[in-house]
Amino acid sequence: MRSPSGRRMNLKPALRRRSETQYRKSLLAIANQIGEIVAGSYDGSQASADRTASTLVDYSVLLDNWAEMVARKMFLQVEREEWQQWRSVSEEIGAGLRDVVGNTPVGQVAQDIVYRQVQLMKSLPLESADRVRDIQSRAIEAVVRGERPEQLYEMIMQTGGVAASRAKMIARTEIGRATGALTQARALAVGSEGYWWRIEGAGTRPSHRKMKDKFVRWDNPPTLDGMTGHAGCLPNCKCWSEVQIPEPRK
Repeated sequence: MRSPSGRRMNLKPALRRRSETQYRKSLLAIANQIGEIVAGSYDGSQASADRTASTLVDYSVLLDNWAEMVARKMFLQVEREEWQQWRSVSEEIGAGLRDVVGNTPVGQVAQDIVYRQVQLMKSLPLESADRVRDIQSRAIEAVVRGERPEQLYEMIMQTGGVAASRAKMIARTEIGRATGALTQARALAVGSEGYWWRIEGAGTRPSHRKMKDKFVRWDNPPTLDGMTGHAGCLPNCKCWSEVQIPEPRK
């Protein structure tokens, strides 16, 4: 596909690491609490498994207000960092377009991002509760078959660690998605048609490596490994967009 004319805005996410670190810290606090709930409630019995799962579900409900506060803080920091990136290259786009970018309405983007983060944070203890129930059921079946269930009991005790791994992936993915959504909103506001897909380098998965330097339209995100999304917006994706900026009208 022929690339449109115009200038290029290289928005490599150099600042993203700061917001990702802070968001990851909040998510890991949830995972740590999940680990404490399991360690303090589960003793191998069915009754303790039921009690542990119930406590985890209750914990998810209690997260509502705190999760929204964390989500809003996350969005504000991502928005600040993303805008700093636009400002750092603002001389390339001129005062007129710079004003358009700075005044881009992002209210709906913010609402969508905050809602998604709240749901993801609340999902951590809910997924852990399901995990406890599932593994306990397998342990009971093992006993019925005359097998030793100790390894399954140990798996339940590792629930906090599993939640921590998912928390890290959520932080990396969602910071990228939030940044990408803001970048797209600002780019569309100045009439951008799309961007050139840039890759991190070492560790880039094959499907993303094949996208290197390709022009992608905002209205036609690619489907890679069964998932559809723009650069930096897919799970564990470290790619980014070099945005096409149209030439100013004379």
